Amino acid sequence: MGFRFRLHVKDLPGRPDIVLPKHRAAIFVNGCFWHRHPGCRYATTPTSNKEFWEAKFAANTSRDAANYEALGRSGWRVAIVWECATRTSEERNIEEELSNWITCGDTTLEVPKVVDGQLPAFSNLPSATTDEPS
Repeated sequence: MGFRFRLHVKDLPGRPDIVLPKHRAAIFVNGCFWHRHPGCRYATTPTSNKEFWEAKFAANTSRDAANYEALGRSGWRVAIVWECATRTSEERNIEEELSNWITCGDTTLEVPKVVDGQLPAFSNLPSATTDEPS
């Protein structure tokens, strides 16, 4: 892609996996199970000790939402690449999607999009949009 980036920047909320300071872009690569990708087959809930898991997942998603919101308030753009997007055999060029997003200036990106078109955590960001670049 040819972008300068930093990994796991500790100074930013949520410690994003990839940060492009020049573009004010933070990219998270989220596991579908731990971060509860809506509608994903990998976001299952264990049947044993269900109360523990539900509390754990609620805390994770709440923390994620707070981190995305804090980044947005600080002028950072946020992208989420879900684990399932990296596992699928479906024709998908994640590198191209990210490259287009980085240069286009959209506030948010989600790969793949959630079926209903919006990730709940992004609803708190200024000028929130989950449109993928064309």
